[in-house]
Amino acid sequence: MPYATASDHPAIALPSPRRSSAIEPPLSRASPCTVHLLGVPLDLGAARRGVDMGPSALRLAHLDETLRRLGHVVQDGGNLASPDRATVPADVAGTIAAIATVCAELADRTAAAVRADARPLVLGGDHSIAAGSVAGVARALHERGESLGLLWLDAHADINTPDTSPSGNVHGMPVAHLLGLGDARLATLAGDAPAVRAEHIAYVGLRDLDAAEQQRIHALGIAAFTMRDIDERGMRAVMQDAIAIASRGTGGFHVSLDLDLLDPDEAPGVGTPVRGGVTLREAHLAMELLHDTGAMRAMDIVEVNPILDRHNRTAELAVDLVASAFGRRIL
Repeated sequence: MPYATASDHPAIALPSPRRSSAIEPPLSRASPCTVHLLGVPLDLGAARRGVDMGPSALRLAHLDETLRRLGHVVQDGGNLASPDRATVPADVAGTIAAIATVCAELADRTAAAVRADARPLVLGGDHSIAAGSVAGVARALHERGESLGLLWLDAHADINTPDTSPSGNVHGMPVAHLLGLGDARLATLAGDAPAVRAEHIAYVGLRDLDAAEQQRIHALGIAAFTMRDIDERGMRAVMQDAIAIASRGTGGFHVSLDLDLLDPDEAPGVGTPVRGGVTLREAHLAMELLHDTGAMRAMDIVEVNPILDRHNRTAELAVDLVASAFGRRIL
C-alpha cells in the first residue's frame, strides 16, 4: 500500500519534513562544557608509520566545528612537539626515553585542563600517548582525593612491559605503565601512586592479545570484555558493565579509544587493523552510553593512519563517534 500524502487527507495537517542544514546544529542532549583539544603527532611507539598525521586528519574532518555545533566551547591547544623518528635511537630504551619526554608534557597539559574544569580531548598519534594523557587526568583527580576509572576501547590490551613485549613496540605498553609497571619514566607520570588501579579498568572489544597479556589480565583481575562478549550479550549490556566498573569508587573515567576497535571494513585507516571488530552502529551506541553517564572526564582518539585510509574516511568516522560521545542525538 502506498504511503498517504497530505492531498489524500486534506483535513490532516502533516508536519513539515525535517531538513538537514549546514547551519542548523544537530540536536544535542549535552550540557555545554569546555573541550580542550590537544594533538600529539607521535608515531614512535608503533612499527608502522603514518599515525603522526592523525591529529591533522581529525581536524580536517571538522572536529572543532562539530563540537561547537553541539554547544561546547572548544579550546584548541595545538600540537605538542614530537621528535622526528630519524633522530631517535632505534632501540627500546631510546624510544621510551623520547616518548616519556612527550608524555610528561602531555600529562602536565591534561592535568592543567582538568584543573581548569575543561575536558581534554587528545588526538593521537599512536596509543603510547595514553601513558601521558591518562596520567595527567589521574593526577588532577588525585589532588581532589579521587580515583580515575579507565575504559580502554581497543582490539589490543596494550598491557605488555618492555620485558614481556614480543615486538618492543611501546604502543603496546601504556596500560601497564598506567598501572605503575614497566619503565619508571612512563609509570610515574601521575605522581607517587599509579595513575589507575586494576579494579577501575575495563577493556571493551579485545580480540588480539599476547600470551603475557592474557596472563597479566587474569593475574590482576582486570575486567576484559572481548568481541565474544559483545557477540553474545550485545554492546549495551557490555558497556553498562564496563561503565559500572570504571565508575565505581572513582571521580569519573577516561575513555581511550583506539579506532581499531572497529572492524577494518568500517575503519580501514588504522595502525594495526584486526578483522572481526565492532560495527559502526555498535561503536556509536557505546559512545552514546558513555555520554549518558555524565562521568566522562577526558577522551583519547588514537591510531588514525591517513596513509592507510580512504579519502579520510576513518578520521571522519572518528569525528562522528566523538560527536556521539559529546552528546549528539538522533531525536
